[in-house]
Amino acid sequence: MTVAEKLVALLKAQGLTCATAESCTGGGVGSAITAVPGSSAVFAGGIISYANEVKRDVLGVAAQALDEYGAVSPQVAAQMAEGARRLLKTDLAVSLTGIAGPDGGSDEKPVGLVWFGLATKDGVRTEKAIFRGDRAKVREQAITHALGMLTIGAA
Repeated sequence: MTVAEKLVALLKAQGLTCATAESCTGGGVGSAITAVPGSSAVFAGGIISYANEVKRDVLGVAAQALDEYGAVSPQVAAQMAEGARRLLKTDLAVSLTGIAGPDGGSDEKPVGLVWFGLATKDGVRTEKAIFRGDRAKVREQAITHALGMLTIGAA
């Protein structure tokens, strides 16, 4: 059983719904969830907010957070998750914002850095991960991590 299959089964068992707000994974988390038969019962949808303007104008991320902390930050990840949960009216929402590479990294924010947000009725929490590998590997690992966060949130 895949992580996505476990997530869908758990969400169904708990009577919960979820949504995504993705940047560096470009919809990969939503794709993994919707690959599971029956996922329509628990997955409302996702917002691919690759551009900062979409993070700000659609998800409601504060322009100040983008300016002060940058798109790849815990502040932005938290606001992305909260925005997706609010807009899509779900129990849970996960967000991802990161640097998949091969370019775009710095000493402070290296290639492979991804910030995650998980919004629930109890609030939002963030997690940071630095993944190794090429762009595809970073994205694959980020998708798996986000599915795991949703699973923990649903448990």
